[in-house]
Amino acid sequence: MYDNIDLSLQREQAGCIDLLAEIPLLLEKTSEHSFNDGESVTISGFIDNLKVNVTEKRVKIIENSLCKWYLGENFQTLSRGDTKRAIEKMSDLIHLPMQKADVTRIDLAQNFIVKLETPVYYNHLGLLQYYSRLEQNRGLYYNNNNRKLIFYDKVAEYKHKNLPVPEMYQNRNVLRYEMRFTRQLLKQFNTAHLRAEKLYDEQFYINIINRWYDEYKNINKIRNQNNIDFTMIDTKEKLKLQGVLLLIHQQGGEIEFYKSISEAQKKGELTKKQAFDLRNLIKEAGKSKLLTSESDVITELDKKIKEAVKFYV
Repeated sequence: MYDNIDLSLQREQAGCIDLLAEIPLLLEKTSEHSFNDGESVTISGFIDNLKVNVTEKRVKIIENSLCKWYLGENFQTLSRGDTKRAIEKMSDLIHLPMQKADVTRIDLAQNFIVKLETPVYYNHLGLLQYYSRLEQNRGLYYNNNNRKLIFYDKVAEYKHKNLPVPEMYQNRNVLRYEMRFTRQLLKQFNTAHLRAEKLYDEQFYINIINRWYDEYKNINKIRNQNNIDFTMIDTKEKLKLQGVLLLIHQQGGEIEFYKSISEAQKKGELTKKQAFDLRNLIKEAGKSKLLTSESDVITELDKKIKEAVKFYV
């Protein structure tokens, strides 16, 4: 499940050795950068295609796909055991205890071979509380200050980079779902320290995969709204919600309806309170999946992601 991992090993964790004197000797294609009129120096280079940044106070492993470095490609992802072996290999190469390094970024990811082209699935993934939703040509992004969720076509990404697509994925629709922890990891995981060795701790691994799954479940799913299941409409309130669902469908979906409300508010056709109430009504209707037939698209994706969690934990 792991892909990108960023690490930072402090001088004290490395045994107080002279990092600038020793570590650059192991690197290739080195470059030096000075800051504050030469008072601060950073030396960057590569060891076995792994990018390393060295300063007087720390060694950083950043801007790397740990998975691609260790397995040779990142169509796959790293299991708990793979991650332990990758950190051990890194420690041997750089002659440092990288298992003691602070983790500053974690990417979790999994590929899913799906029936339809990937943009079809983006259209059924709606808003997510505390995230901004942005659909682009190359994928669907959910962003907040500390995390990102990304859905994209993994085959298209490899082709764009002129990389060979593994045989089992050729001529297939491959949807990748990633969750990236990018800032304030200590706060996000409620811990005083987050060392690299924690990544392959069994309980931590189970918990972080469950978070990956929970964030997917929290996304408001946009379900097919053409097929009315009248057997489920047994109250006036449910009938009203069904009418809202049909109106949302006529407007081009939940996201387009939100845009229409925002535009009407800017024009003065709706007050702030009215716009707020309408958005809440749309959210309430969107959660009422019992009123409509399930989307085959969402049913497929729900099943695949749930099965991935069972497999890895």
